[in-house]
Amino acid sequence: MSNKGFLPITKEECDSLGWGVPDFVYVSGDAYVDHPSFGTAIITRVLENAGFKVAVLAQPDYKSAEDFKRFGKPRLGFLVSAGNIDSMVAHYTVSKKKRSYDYYSAGGKMGKRPDRAVIVYSNRIREAYGDVPIILGGLEASLRRFAHYDYWDNKIRRSILVDSRADILTYGMGESIILKIAKLLDKGVPIKKIRGERGCVYLCKREDEVPFEVGAELDFNKIKESKEEYARAFGIQYKNQDAISGKAIVEYYDNKKLVQNPPAYPLEREELDKVYALPYMRNYHPVYEKEGGVPAIAEVKFSITHNRGCFGACNFCALAFHQGRQVRSRSIESVVNEAKLITQMSDFKGYIHDIGGPTANFRYPACDKQLKSGVCTNRKCLVPTPCPNLKADHTEYIELLKRVEELPKVKKVFIRSGIRFDYMMCDKSDAFFKKLVRDHVSGQLKVAPEHCSSVVLKHMGKPDISVYNKFKEKYFKLSSQCGLEQYLVPYLMSSHPGSTIEDAIDLALYLKEQGLNPEQVQDFYPTPGTASTVMYYTGINPLDNKRVYVPSDYREKLMQRALLQYKKPENRNLVREALTKAGREDLIGFDGKCLVKPDLRVGSDYLKNQDKKSKNGKNQRVSREKSQQKRGPSKRQKTDKNRHSPKKK
Repeated sequence: MSNKGFLPITKEECDSLGWGVPDFVYVSGDAYVDHPSFGTAIITRVLENAGFKVAVLAQPDYKSAEDFKRFGKPRLGFLVSAGNIDSMVAHYTVSKKKRSYDYYSAGGKMGKRPDRAVIVYSNRIREAYGDVPIILGGLEASLRRFAHYDYWDNKIRRSILVDSRADILTYGMGESIILKIAKLLDKGVPIKKIRGERGCVYLCKREDEVPFEVGAELDFNKIKESKEEYARAFGIQYKNQDAISGKAIVEYYDNKKLVQNPPAYPLEREELDKVYALPYMRNYHPVYEKEGGVPAIAEVKFSITHNRGCFGACNFCALAFHQGRQVRSRSIESVVNEAKLITQMSDFKGYIHDIGGPTANFRYPACDKQLKSGVCTNRKCLVPTPCPNLKADHTEYIELLKRVEELPKVKKVFIRSGIRFDYMMCDKSDAFFKKLVRDHVSGQLKVAPEHCSSVVLKHMGKPDISVYNKFKEKYFKLSSQCGLEQYLVPYLMSSHPGSTIEDAIDLALYLKEQGLNPEQVQDFYPTPGTASTVMYYTGINPLDNKRVYVPSDYREKLMQRALLQYKKPENRNLVREALTKAGREDLIGFDGKCLVKPDLRVGSDYLKNQDKKSKNGKNQRVSREKSQQKRGPSKRQKTDKNRHSPKKK
């Protein structure tokens, strides 16, 4: 193995291994980090373990095709990914401003990958080698596999497979899929003939047969023209993301059709254990050392992922559309073995930062039915109320945590991944709750109630605020019993579809009542692959086809965000504006129930000056109106009158 165990990143390293050309070149929008929290590391190690020669082309120079020729033409093809997150999310804030820091690039430097990285990389490869096989994977490709609303362009874009000119797209967690494709290519099967594998998306002629039962036929031209049709299409796609119950979906593009085969089956425990036992270096490539390393490693270097999938299925989260709602987990032995490797690292200080995953306290499917029939398509496991069939049991997770704690050199194990507090409240035993409070919180526990309005929470797919209140009360009671002064840090979201100014005011009042002063709040960010994004674009909830209010006006979004941090001096004017707009001037004042004080500038001299300006302005307006009456209405006034007059129904 070259460069102290890392996969080759230069032609010279490939030559030193006697490869000639690699079987695959993996192109990534991230810097190369060989850690199992990074998709690049998992897919390349899985292929390497199967005997394939894989080179890594991390953050290539995308301004020409030259860098894509670094290793020569690979024997079997290129694997293309934007990296761990969507390249547009990596580059832009929710207000569409350029970010100044990239956690997945050396030194946090921006500009190392292009916007819409998957499309750019694939087209550069086509420039370099023509018809070489190109296989897409990773989050950006997975969540953009169908026609989708793009927040940054504010329009419906075609499937990323169409725009990239790649041959095939793998969606979801791709270990088993990529191995099957690799073995078929190795046997000499042309990429255009690979059509029968689960977890794949491909383009073909309109008349070609589909190897699986088709659950729906959609049309891009209709989807891009009709918001109702787009919401309907997403609802169909969402309900077919289970490996057991999901069917193939067809999306027509003029004389071609895009086919999504049913999802791949999730890796079972023994298979997951093998994936995480591969020889990862657990760090970024040494080539980045001179630039200060890759910042993203800091959060995961001493952390362990023990599960996959999430049956919580929040509407603003893309996990249901990517990993799926079926939960699987690794064995206790597998996790303990990884923890032993961590304790042997030279910079390990005795603290395991996290043993978690998409949701830390999930270990098994929500109920036994999911193993035979798949997840329910007509309801969720935890909301609006927990399903009667839900199995809430933390017994194995407790055992797992204890086993890691017993290892030599381990001082403490923290849990920093998201905890589903509503799932905890369903557990009849307090054993995990007590252990969490006593042993696994570093002074603050981060949880995600997100809002307090029942209407907003319903559209978010989150439990009622009463569940959080009960959890909070119990958390502080148990902390007190343990003699610990600990806190809760609630994640909150503003401007989610369904949230009105009145809802944001209710949340501000809730925060005031609870004595909370959040330092950070999150604006709703419409990203591909979520039901909430469909609501934002269409005003329709795609899961029940009901209309949803959408706070899309920029000024209103500013006001909703300001209300969540009403104590900040810079937010006072926006808070007053919001309260006035909502007719809640009763909350502007010096009373203890008020959210903000009046504008203190509105006093004697200031008020007199304002009155004087107002009178002068009124006199000038009256003069203009009298003059206008003599001349008759202007052309612009006629236009405005027509524009705002009631339209016939």
